[in-house]
Amino acid sequence: MKSQERALRFNRRVAKATWGELSQTLWRGLADLTVRFRLSVALGDLQQIEGRWYVTHAGLLRIAQRRRCHAIRTSLQKDVSDPIANRWVFKATVYKTPSSRGFVGYGDADPSNVSSLVRGAEMRMAETRAVDRALRKAYGVGLCSVEELGWMSGSSKPPTPVSQPNGWDTSNGSSNGQPRLRDRLCLLIRQHNLDPALVKAYATDFCGTAELRAAGRDLVESFISHLAAAAKKDRDALVCKLNSYAHPAEVKS
Repeated sequence: MKSQERALRFNRRVAKATWGELSQTLWRGLADLTVRFRLSVALGDLQQIEGRWYVTHAGLLRIAQRRRCHAIRTSLQKDVSDPIANRWVFKATVYKTPSSRGFVGYGDADPSNVSSLVRGAEMRMAETRAVDRALRKAYGVGLCSVEELGWMSGSSKPPTPVSQPNGWDTSNGSSNGQPRLRDRLCLLIRQHNLDPALVKAYATDFCGTAELRAAGRDLVESFISHLAAAAKKDRDALVCKLNSYAHPAEVKS
């Protein structure tokens, strides 16, 4: 009981530092998830989005590990996949014990239902979604996983070749396993519902360059840290700051 109480206090502290003061419904949900599944906010097992808790792929895998999951098997469903259209469907089966008949989940992904952040990795996303659904069935996790969310998956419209909101290319990425700066900024914009064009203008001014792609990695990282801190401290003040970069519309006579 004491370990559960410590875990809950820690989860509450991290959740408050991350998302601020939450509703009583969310606090009660966090307490239940902490006790039942030992999910950790600090380890990224949970996400709070628009007043709801969502479990992550990492959180589901940790549940399976703690419950001594015997095996997870995945298979590509070739009959309903279309490599030319980059549409993939996977089947995942979770075996809780060697004698288990297995819990089955299916996952699909194509360019129309994945985020621009993972475009080009539809096959891996389809497999991840299948595993998430199978694990949720096997261990009775009633939460939807983050990887299945619509806002993470993008719109149902076919993708169009538009430039990234931050305006820099992948040269500011990383080859050592760390998230690319573009991805980090896009997630930040989504999380706090910011205007991408205004964020780009603010970033250019912050870095002191004519174009953001010309800024060095250190400057861009510094801006991302600054933006995250500002959004967390006072989002309204940040939005006012961003609005100062909006160009007033011309008045036609």
